[in-house]
Amino acid sequence: MEKSTGIGIGLGLVAIVVGMYLKGAPIVNLVNNPAAYIIILVGTAASLFVGFPLVEIKKFPTLIKIIFSNQNLPARQDLIRLFMEWATITRREGLLALEAKVDEIEDAFLRNGMRMIIDGNDQDFVRDVLLEDISATEDRHKSGALIFSQAGMYAPTLGVLGAVIGLIAALADMSDMEKLSHAIAAAFIATLLGIFTGYVLWHPISNKLKRLSKRETEIRLMMVEGLLSIQTGVSTIAINQKLSVYLTPTERANMLAKEEGNVEQKA
Repeated sequence: MEKSTGIGIGLGLVAIVVGMYLKGAPIVNLVNNPAAYIIILVGTAASLFVGFPLVEIKKFPTLIKIIFSNQNLPARQDLIRLFMEWATITRREGLLALEAKVDEIEDAFLRNGMRMIIDGNDQDFVRDVLLEDISATEDRHKSGALIFSQAGMYAPTLGVLGAVIGLIAALADMSDMEKLSHAIAAAFIATLLGIFTGYVLWHPISNKLKRLSKRETEIRLMMVEGLLSIQTGVSTIAINQKLSVYLTPTERANMLAKEEGNVEQKA
């Protein structure tokens, strides 16, 4: 489970509840105000249905699941070691020797790329197919993130709409000033919910989806470079140098230290 999502939502709720308590605002208004929830949540849903095709709206539960789940992607260091191992096999036994390794590959993208190079496809063809696959995946990810970014834009505005509706109801009867003050305070709960859902939920979720998509794209591009390098028969050292550009300086240092440790153990 991706813990940061739950931590962020929890901290956001704590900030609202504790902040209202310290300011002396009646916290009960957060719960005892169903109209505000209907205006914000149902109104946001209505805006999304108007703005997006149903086929994209249906992905909403899946997208929510994604931000609470860990990405099932191989680590960059592990990929480099894997490609170095495959390069060694290729240079020693030929490219067809990797056929026995295909079924062991868990990642579908990497497995498909490996099959293409083993089948003897042209390098440009392999590159084009894999890059088109990455581009199509990016487009799907962008459409998913856009749903939440648009929800984040609609919700605060709907909060203002909810406050206006509440004020209309409150000002309709000004005979009891105490009742009027409570009604005005309750009217702004819709604004609070709109801003909270927009800037603590929807916009951050959109940002997380974009970050997850970017990380996946980087891993996929790394796989493409590794596969094409194996197809051209480059050395393990060259693959290491080529793919290490995808690592952070810290990751490079850790990988180098681990390799030096393995050399010392063999010695």
